[in-house]
Amino acid sequence: MSEDLADTWGALLKVHAALVPRLDRELQEAHGLPITWYDVLLELNSAPDRRLTMGQLGSVATLSRTRVSRVIDELVRTGLVAREPNPDDGRSAFAALTPAGRATLRKAAPTYVAAVQREFADHLTAREAKVLAGALHKVLAAGAAVDPEDSAATGARRAPR
Repeated sequence: MSEDLADTWGALLKVHAALVPRLDRELQEAHGLPITWYDVLLELNSAPDRRLTMGQLGSVATLSRTRVSRVIDELVRTGLVAREPNPDDGRSAFAALTPAGRATLRKAAPTYVAAVQREFADHLTAREAKVLAGALHKVLAAGAAVDPEDSAATGARRAPR
């Protein structure tokens, strides 16, 4: 690996390690919402009928598939998500966003978006952001070609609709 690539990889890891805890802390302080919960609520909000199977959620959320089940259990206990039977597959269930979950997500979104803007976007020019997004999507697409189940994981972190 070239020195430039090693530096790029190291910088990516350091940015992730530095920013995720800051965003998590801000969401928790302002809304009592861990970033893992925000991520799952955001993915469910963006899904058709605002629901996904655990397998689908594991493919699109930014946490491990094994952690998805625990997070869903936590969200169900708080009333932000409901489990619904899957009529097409009795072995699986849907995680569905509840009205309370959607309201919580919408309330937390301005905090999340402002933090991402302040901690990340404000430090990039429009051109740098475009090049970085293109490069990262290229890497994600290459990984999806190897593991098609992860192909949905190339979605951007966006504000809820």
